Amino acid sequence: MIRKLLILLIIVTALEIVGLVLVSQWIGLGYTFGLLLVTGLLGVWLAKKQGLQTIQLVQIQLARKEIPGQSLLDGVCILAGGIFLIAPGFLTDILGLLLLLPYTRNIVKAWLVSRLSKMVQSGQFFVIRRR
Repeated sequence: MIRKLLILLIIVTALEIVGLVLVSQWIGLGYTFGLLLVTGLLGVWLAKKQGLQTIQLVQIQLARKEIPGQSLLDGVCILAGGIFLIAPGFLTDILGLLLLLPYTRNIVKAWLVSRLSKMVQSGQFFVIRRR
């Protein structure tokens, strides 16, 4: 698993560098830097705004003695989206925006639930319950 993540990290980094070089040749270095700065700031703002809303929703659900499963998945997606938007590069910016926009985030959440369910059923992932 770690080996796959390392290979993925190397591939994504190489693609980000190629993308940055191509965009800077197309629109110029200054505009490319400005675009990266704007997407980073947008990521921080969106992640903070949506993250605070999600925390409030989780607190309300806990006060009502409800299980905040979907809200916690929202929080994970928002956190990951914010990190991707802060990371320099356009590929990670696109992925970050997809995780921060509610419509596409719901698609990712459905995929995550499906994937986690399969992992639990196959024994790759297990849940420990305390009493």
